[in-house]
Amino acid sequence: MSGKTKRQRAVAGLYRGRKMQVKQNALQWCAPMAAILTLLGAEVSLAQGLAVSSSPLPYPRPATLNTQSNPAPRESFSQWRADFASRAVAQGISPAVVDAALGRMTPLDEVVRLDGNQSEFVRPIWDYLDSAVSTQRIEGGRANYQRWREDLARIESQFGVPGEVVVAVWGVETSYGSFRGNTDTLRALATLAWEGRRRAYFEAELLAALQILEIGAVSPRAFAGSWAGAMGHTQFMPTSYLAYAVDYTGDGRADIWGDDPRDALASAANFLSEAGWRRGQPWALEVRLPQGFDYRLASREEKRGASFWRNRAVTLADGTPLPDHGPSALLLPAGANGVALMVYDNFGVLERYNPADSYVIALGHLSDRIVGRSNGFRATWPRNDRVLTRSERAELQTLLTAAGFDTGGVDGRIGPNSVAAIRAYQIANGLLPDGYASPDLLRRLQ
Repeated sequence: MSGKTKRQRAVAGLYRGRKMQVKQNALQWCAPMAAILTLLGAEVSLAQGLAVSSSPLPYPRPATLNTQSNPAPRESFSQWRADFASRAVAQGISPAVVDAALGRMTPLDEVVRLDGNQSEFVRPIWDYLDSAVSTQRIEGGRANYQRWREDLARIESQFGVPGEVVVAVWGVETSYGSFRGNTDTLRALATLAWEGRRRAYFEAELLAALQILEIGAVSPRAFAGSWAGAMGHTQFMPTSYLAYAVDYTGDGRADIWGDDPRDALASAANFLSEAGWRRGQPWALEVRLPQGFDYRLASREEKRGASFWRNRAVTLADGTPLPDHGPSALLLPAGANGVALMVYDNFGVLERYNPADSYVIALGHLSDRIVGRSNGFRATWPRNDRVLTRSERAELQTLLTAAGFDTGGVDGRIGPNSVAAIRAYQIANGLLPDGYASPDLLRRLQ
């Protein structure tokens, strides 16, 4: 018998029963968050080539949690805490756990500050990649890939996700466990829930965190992570933990917080496997486009077979024929003057961790560099280009919509709808239709 109390064993049984229901609903909630921090309005942030606590993360939300769905006027923290505590108990969390976790809790001012901090400046993808796939990050990935090679092979055998991809997730999220975050997870989630901007989401995460405490998966002292509630080596949110955490080491609990990373690595592989990872398929391949290429085909909506692209003289970046790995789409993350990528279904799987193109490209490229599949992109990035600020992107969206090219809203983020609107405008005006939001395009619309 384990050292768990009778109630803890009962709750653990309830947790196992809920886990399948959570997983059935989780993937539909995972991605387009622009992972958590994009959801919160923050940019992906890396410093000195190392991931910090603002790395985005997967965040499936369970369907069984009873949370308020609309932001409410800000009441006092103690009022919100008392109301949430009663609802948590009604959802099956023991009063003792709720009181111990929330009873004397106060909000974290730093979390409020970080949540309200939206940078006006947008980081170019080439700057992001310089940090996310730095020499230090590549060397660290190779060292850890070798250190945990046997375990990674077993994880790949079980879940079908290559070890280098799992290590790359680990590297981008926490620099191989070096920056797991030391913010009190319960206080961070409670602060974000009380603040009200995304109350329903963070109340669901806080309730899941209380479930994690109740089953004894982690001690209150070790229950720490990023300011946005992400936890452990691979930065799972609490609902992700309940749905996908794996006890790889067999010690009776899935420990993603401790110094041993194996449970976290297996959990990340499980997450990607459940998201639909395809064995043997690359995430993307760098390609070369011929002169006179029809850039209207550069769209995630244009998924075609290898023969289609070969017939249009698309080759790998080194000039060799494009291999057949199934349907793929052409992605130009910096427009016609940057790197061209042929992306496959596994690119979409990685988007379940974070849908930002820069994040997925960094993760995939790091995985290739770890095992020597690539020595870097052959094409260059347009490093002399100025990237539009957030307000300029919002202005671009406003002007495009006013001109009859609907961007689906004005939020200062260039997503698929904005790219489609830009491309439609470019086609209508005889411009190269690469869908790229450039200062020249903004000036033309002004």
